[in-house]
Amino acid sequence: MNEIEKDIELAKKAMQKARDDYSHFKVGAVLRTTDGKTYTGCNIANHGIQSICAERVAFVKAISEGETNFERIVIVGGKSIDELEECLPCGYCRQFISEFVGKDFKIDTINENVIKEYNIKELLPYAFEI
Repeated sequence: MNEIEKDIELAKKAMQKARDDYSHFKVGAVLRTTDGKTYTGCNIANHGIQSICAERVAFVKAISEGETNFERIVIVGGKSIDELEECLPCGYCRQFISEFVGKDFKIDTINENVIKEYNIKELLPYAFEI
């Protein structure tokens, strides 16, 4: 099993912890640092507008532990592990991610058994920058 396949399995495990009471759409993410550490995240919904996406959960966990160098994130999502759909970061997450990574940061997602790879610049070509 290669690194991405391992990360997909970790993301599926994270996906099972999602709090999707309203959307009924579970998301799991695995963020990998350049030195090989991994941080998982799942989407956590609530009644208000303060829900948080799996991608940001993984980044916040990593950043709060002092991580600063990131290689890729693997994202899986769907109604269940058996019904995975291509799941890309929302606009808020794209901007958030762009603050902490280089333009070649990889974003992998899976649709059925097909892994698709993007980089942050493809998904957010006009990031807000100061």
